[in-house]
Amino acid sequence: MDAYEFHNGYTLAETAEKLGKKALQLGLIPSFVVHYFPDGRQYYIPNEKESEPLTPEEAYMQLKKLVEHSGK
Repeated sequence: MDAYEFHNGYTLAETAEKLGKKALQLGLIPSFVVHYFPDGRQYYIPNEKESEPLTPEEAYMQLKKLVEHSGK
């Protein structure tokens, strides 16, 4: 099995979305929004400080860190 859960931009975006749903289910984030565009996606993880859109790469890294540190 590969060390990564994704192999290209599309599967990276899908993996980020799955991590967002998992983080939401675990109660690690208050909400998770994905905006779909013909050429990509934008992710929003609203919090008290900021609500800037994230790229699939940024969302993946942030969500992976949250889920891994939750220990669940």
